[in-house]
Amino acid sequence: LSAAPYIQEKLGGKIGIGENIKIVQEVFGKIFNEGTEFQRDGSQFDALFTDGMTYRIGNMTAFAMHTPGHTPACMTHVIGDAAFVGDTLFMPDFGTARADFPGGDAGQLWDSIQKVLSLPDEMRLFMCHDYCPGGREVKWETTVAEEKANNIHIAGKTREEFIRIRTERDKTLAMPTLIIPSIQVNIRAGHIPEDKDGNQMLKVPVNKL
Repeated sequence: LSAAPYIQEKLGGKIGIGENIKIVQEVFGKIFNEGTEFQRDGSQFDALFTDGMTYRIGNMTAFAMHTPGHTPACMTHVIGDAAFVGDTLFMPDFGTARADFPGGDAGQLWDSIQKVLSLPDEMRLFMCHDYCPGGREVKWETTVAEEKANNIHIAGKTREEFIRIRTERDKTLAMPTLIIPSIQVNIRAGHIPEDKDGNQMLKVPVNKL
C-alpha cells in the first residue's frame, strides 16, 4: 500500500510511475468493475516514466529503464552507481520476482533482468523486497556481478529454463496478503477509492484473483 501521498504532503515532490500503468489500470479496472469515473490514462500521477527517460532529483541525474514482467508498468531507476530494480531481481539466494499477476510474463521478466544485468558489474542494485531465506538477516543491496554469478534463478540458466522455473514456482505461491486493497489504492497513486457519495470504499472480488 503506497504511502506516496503522505510523503508528498509532508515533503513535496512528484509521484511518478511507468507509463504502462495505463495497461495496469485497464486490466484491474475491469477486475474491480470500476466505472467510467476511474480514469485509465495515468492522470492520477504527476509523472509517467518512459524507457530511457532522464530526470533530475535535486542535483542528481537519473534515468529510467522499462523492466516489465512482474507487471507491465515496472521500471528500474538508475542514479549514479546505484540502480533501484523494483520487482525484477531479488537477493541472489532468493531469485526473482513472480510473474503470474494479470499482465505479468516470465519471458518478459527474463528479458528485463538481462537489461538490468547489462549495467556495469560494479553497479549497486537495491532490492524492492527481501524474504530472508533460511532465516538470515534482511539484506537490500547487491551488485550486477553478484547477481550474474549467484542468482539461483538466473546464473547458468537459459531463457527457456528460467521461464519453466519461474512458471512452476509461481503455481505454488499464494496471493499476497494485502493485494486486493493495495491494487485499488496503488492504481490511484496511493489514494483510497471513494463511492459516488464520497465514502472511502474497497471492493473484494470473490472469484477473480
